[in-house]
Amino acid sequence: MAVNDVRPQGPYETDPRVDDYITKLPEWQQDICGQVRDLIHAADPEVVETIKRTVQPYFVLKGNVCALLAAKDHVNVFLYDGAIVPDPEGIITAGHDNKTARTVSFRQGETINERALVAMFRQIIANNRAGGWRKLKDQPR
Repeated sequence: MAVNDVRPQGPYETDPRVDDYITKLPEWQQDICGQVRDLIHAADPEVVETIKRTVQPYFVLKGNVCALLAAKDHVNVFLYDGAIVPDPEGIITAGHDNKTARTVSFRQGETINERALVAMFRQIIANNRAGGWRKLKDQPR
């Protein structure tokens, strides 16, 4: 899949509270958050933006898909997958054994592996549509 194949087709509906969160960040973090935002909407046009935990941007579709959290020297993307979505390209940076979410962190100047991140978003969304990772985790494999 070419990089252009993962970008959203046309504009998508945004939540002004997510806009507000992103625009208050340093420019390099705005760029990362904007790229991730584009990728989650490219993964599925039905993804909805919201704010949870007072200020944190979440992207949801039949359950949480991911959330953004800007820290001092990086941006965390929390993937709500119960650690069941494969990570063949090793983009997960933390939470490998976490029972709810794993993290992909990006620092200034790093390139986002768009193809791998979108593939994970799409699998999380498919799992949400199938009942959610909690239900799927309990099923025999």
